[in-house]
Amino acid sequence: MIDKYKAVWISHSSLGDYLKCPRLYYLHNVYKDPKTRRKMSIVTPYMSLGIAVHNVLEGLVVYKAEDRMKQDLHDLYEKEWEKVSGTIGGFTDFEQEKDFKERGTMMIQRAIDNPELFTDKTIKMKEELPHFFISEEEGIILCGKIDWIRYVEKTDTVELYDFKTGMNKEDDGSLQLPIYTLLMKYCQKREVSAAYYWYLQSDDTFIQKELPDLDESYKKVLELGKKVKATRENNAYDCPKGGCHDCEQYEKILRGEAEYVGVGGYNQDLYII
Repeated sequence: MIDKYKAVWISHSSLGDYLKCPRLYYLHNVYKDPKTRRKMSIVTPYMSLGIAVHNVLEGLVVYKAEDRMKQDLHDLYEKEWEKVSGTIGGFTDFEQEKDFKERGTMMIQRAIDNPELFTDKTIKMKEELPHFFISEEEGIILCGKIDWIRYVEKTDTVELYDFKTGMNKEDDGSLQLPIYTLLMKYCQKREVSAAYYWYLQSDDTFIQKELPDLDESYKKVLELGKKVKATRENNAYDCPKGGCHDCEQYEKILRGEAEYVGVGGYNQDLYII
């Protein structure tokens, strides 16, 4: 049996970094500061907004269905916002933080105004971070966390929901749904009957997405996972452009051109560019 701690772990976010730039992938997902032994991440207001809103909404899963919307979501949001307030959330001044916080308040209110998702039964995954060997032979593990899983009792199936706090629409070629449906296939027993994006900054509620073909998804994600593994084994992390916007942001940290603001929730050193 392959030791999972020696395997190559891949996820939607890490594969996204790799596709942008191998050097970015290395600096964000592999490199550790020699002094702190921690990985590093660039914190932005958009990231902090997303973390605060997601923590409130995803956190409702711990309550019984009938009790979820009895919680004071705005109070929960205030408590989550305290964790990202100031420079540790990437905010450079009071007005900027106020603007982003108000955006989040509107998103929380939109969730309150559309309670039907949260008052239905859910499925909670056994593991905090669902994962499985997409290839035990290659030693590659696929992992990821799904925002919300709705249980459809009539058909004994599940529906996937992803909360979107940004303005940009998810690209049709994104690996997010292929990865999420694979995780649901191999980490629990029920069939996925539908998948939705919820863009919380817009008036749209749930936008249904076409479910990807599982066999095609498996091949595509595994093939990319093999490329990541080969890159790691060969230490071939060079930027194909000799330096691009994506990896350059992290290079600034190494050059001492970024401001250190603290340690994040995933035990990463956080910086502001």
